[in-house]
Amino acid sequence: MEFRIFTEPQNGATYTDQLTLAQAAEKLGFNGYFRSDHYLTMDDRTGGMPGPTDSWTTLAGLARETSTIRLGTLVSSATFRHPGILAIQVAQVDEMSGGRVELGLGTGWFEREHSAYGIPFPAKRFGMLEEQLDIVTGIWETDPGSTFSYEGKHYQLSNSPALPKPTQSSLPIIIGGSGPSRTPALTAKFANEFNAGFATIAPLKERIDRVRAACVYSDRDPETLVLSIAGTTAVGATESQIEARATAANSTPDKLRTGGFAGTASEVVDKISELQALGFTRVYFQLMDFHDLDQLDFLAREVVPQLD
Repeated sequence: MEFRIFTEPQNGATYTDQLTLAQAAEKLGFNGYFRSDHYLTMDDRTGGMPGPTDSWTTLAGLARETSTIRLGTLVSSATFRHPGILAIQVAQVDEMSGGRVELGLGTGWFEREHSAYGIPFPAKRFGMLEEQLDIVTGIWETDPGSTFSYEGKHYQLSNSPALPKPTQSSLPIIIGGSGPSRTPALTAKFANEFNAGFATIAPLKERIDRVRAACVYSDRDPETLVLSIAGTTAVGATESQIEARATAANSTPDKLRTGGFAGTASEVVDKISELQALGFTRVYFQLMDFHDLDQLDFLAREVVPQLD
């Protein structure tokens, strides 16, 4: 199993907060530091102070101030950036990191953040996502010295130099969601990793089966696809610690025991073992409190070693 840290900085975190957590996660041996890509808080308790940070600007900084941990978005919204610009941004941050970047990309869903910052929010966005995946991968895969053109419903590119290229020969792409047909098809075509969402056990087998069936339909070996799961996390040695961390995540221990990772080390190990039996090989611990480094340390010392 691989273990990554997943954060929601739009709820209230500076760049320094994110750097501190990412460096601590790297020091403790976590495989990745990933962040959401949002511009408006979803937790009205904080008001989002001091305000949002742009995901790819932040990751560029972290790329230069970390050395081994993988970095990326879970997930960027197709509504936020033109795909040609996104391809440049991600390739540049990959070079800045020495080849440690992964791109999670989705349709976007939070209409209120779009209206707050004047970003168009079309009613139908899946076609945009598909074209963005076509364009981003097309630009990266175009032979050096050749150009890339594209004629789609949403985007048109003419004789792009298709530069720069990522440092990685194949930069990993993450697609997630619970859609019954189009999401599995895009995953089979473009993704290195399928993120099945949050860790409520009941619907996960069906989601995995659909994605694996789409791979078979596309003549792709399903075993080449990494299966990952995320979960809001509230762990501790005592029930009072667990409850305090659940409260910090604007939830309760009972809710997080069902839909996330909450409880004692043994409880979380048991749940991850269930997920492992379903085929998941990568876990994202969603940490909502950037200043609770003790929880990060608890995960690294009490949970992860039991699952290696």
